[in-house]
Amino acid sequence: MSIGISDEHVELAASLRRWAASLGGVEAARLAEGDADAAFDETWKAVGEMGVTTIGLPESAGGGGGSVLDVAVALEACARELVSGPLLTSVVAATVLGRDERFALALDPDLRVVLDLPGATHVLLPDADGAWWVAPAAALTATTSVGLDLTRRFSSATVDLAGATPAEGVTTDVVRRTLTTYAAAEASGVARWCLATAVDHAKVREQFGKPIGAFQAIKHLCAEMLETAEAVTAAAWDVASVASGADDEQWAFAADVALVTAFDGAVEVAKSCIQVLGGIGFTFEHDAHLYLRRALALRALVDDADEAAERLTARAVAGVRRQVAVDLEGRDEAVRRGVRDTVATISAADDTRRALVETGYLTPHWPAPAGLAADAVTQIVIDQELAAAGVARPDIVIAGWALPTILEHGTDEQRERFVTRSLLGELVWCQLFSEPGSGSDLASLRTRATKVDGGWRLDGQKVWTSVAERADWAICLARTDPDAKQHQGIGYFLVDMKHSDGIDVRPLREITGEALFNEVFLDDVFVPDDCLVAGPTDGWRLARTTLANERVAMATSRLDKSTERAVAVAGEHDLRTAQRVAVGRSVALSTVCSLLGVRTVLRSLGGQGPGAESSVAKLLGVRNRQDGSELVVRLLGERVLVPAGDDEVAAATWEMLNTRCLSIAGGTTQILRNVVGERILGLPRG
Repeated sequence: MSIGISDEHVELAASLRRWAASLGGVEAARLAEGDADAAFDETWKAVGEMGVTTIGLPESAGGGGGSVLDVAVALEACARELVSGPLLTSVVAATVLGRDERFALALDPDLRVVLDLPGATHVLLPDADGAWWVAPAAALTATTSVGLDLTRRFSSATVDLAGATPAEGVTTDVVRRTLTTYAAAEASGVARWCLATAVDHAKVREQFGKPIGAFQAIKHLCAEMLETAEAVTAAAWDVASVASGADDEQWAFAADVALVTAFDGAVEVAKSCIQVLGGIGFTFEHDAHLYLRRALALRALVDDADEAAERLTARAVAGVRRQVAVDLEGRDEAVRRGVRDTVATISAADDTRRALVETGYLTPHWPAPAGLAADAVTQIVIDQELAAAGVARPDIVIAGWALPTILEHGTDEQRERFVTRSLLGELVWCQLFSEPGSGSDLASLRTRATKVDGGWRLDGQKVWTSVAERADWAICLARTDPDAKQHQGIGYFLVDMKHSDGIDVRPLREITGEALFNEVFLDDVFVPDDCLVAGPTDGWRLARTTLANERVAMATSRLDKSTERAVAVAGEHDLRTAQRVAVGRSVALSTVCSLLGVRTVLRSLGGQGPGAESSVAKLLGVRNRQDGSELVVRLLGERVLVPAGDDEVAAATWEMLNTRCLSIAGGTTQILRNVVGERILGLPRG
């Protein structure tokens, strides 16, 4: 997906991509390969006629009156088609100066690097005291060469400021953040082209008699490219979104997240694209190296990522977090008052949980009578009002898996029997899905369900079952037809864990030393017919309902728990530079994971189906939690070797060990990447 989420931005991006493709940016770069003074005048003329550089200027200045985000959407589209010439520098100048002219840009007073000087009419540059100036391009004496990026020109120069005018109100921070904002948009465009090119190639390039995309190694590489590209896009979207506002601190935070995330990310995706392309990708004739060159040049142009990570650590220690508010654009007005009144009633109730259940506010996304079948806007408003009133929803744990399936596929008697009592916490659920020999291949389960008079007899072994030792009921998958295909001969059963004979629950000790999970042995366990959900071979379809149920969740400004702890350690101890950088990178990744969630919410508000962000958020979220918890242990150093009496060390060590399960439970990371490769990227099955 691209930076733009709204219908208007999607349309703008599509329109500009078609236009940008007609400019032949790649061809222009190739034709000018040996010309150090190439000005790309034809491209610049077309850019001016299209009005790309004026999108963000006020209408009073002859512009389009758009936002920084509008400009970022345009730059991403242009970068995806590798538009050559001074577009980036001119847009930066237009934003900070409010004027539309062909600008070159220098970031240091000794003019070691001047971007896009050939053909420029003016140069935006600083002096040794940090003041900024607008100088005529003719005031510079320059040497220009063909550098890494063949689509742009970089010069070294000297300047006579006699004819220059002060750039009033312009500061180094503003220029660098503006450049970061727009360069991140270009990085997103580069990453998107590289991802699409690699995936398209993997679908058709055959080796050993099949498309290479069917091989797991290629599938995983493409899925990892998608993860990185989504992170790049989310960071680019966020910094552009906040740049239009008045909160300088939030813009600075978002810019540092982009510096840590977007540019290294674009380079990695570009390198992986060449890897997927193989030998053809290594040739000069293929376009892939031009995108790698653009990505590398963008990274060299902006601030250092490690320095940005250190700044993020300092900001986080000072209490700054990225505050991303979802703009409901007035769509909440029709429901806000009613929701607020209902929340006030819930807050005043003697039994808050019962009030949440009776109003449907515990699970508003579920259908009645358990919920309200609430749309995305209403769900967010309910979340906001509950949070404002200090009302916390209880965690219904595995009931959150079981009940949606019962609501959608169960009988009226099953709904009456289980739903309300489970929501009230009177019934505790566990799930009997995983088996020792099945792992992530859930459809290969071997637990048997044999039809008998009045019901079924279950025999088999389940594993990794949390709360089985105290659960009242379980949802259980068992094979009802051993001769059917794997996905077709499975039933979905509700098992009475308290009163059924033949159930043996054995605690399973994990690497933390605790026994949170259990093995469950089923020996001739009778399940009556009224505890089979839907038909005897519908289990796989129902399991997909169970695992897919999600609601629209309000964004949070908090970082992941382990990242927050790493920030606390950084605030309490004098860390080395490398450690501060590591904490800052954890802050950036945790922030990006939140941003992916926000983008998913915005798609839901726009009536769109889930994008790639949802799946990618799960993969990156696991990495974020595992890496963050390990970072805390690393920061504690030798203290972890003598933990006696040190509660901080004990908690950090437990968390680090416990998070190892996250890349295994619910389908391993590797299996999820197969799913992402096939269902989102459209790669062939192996």
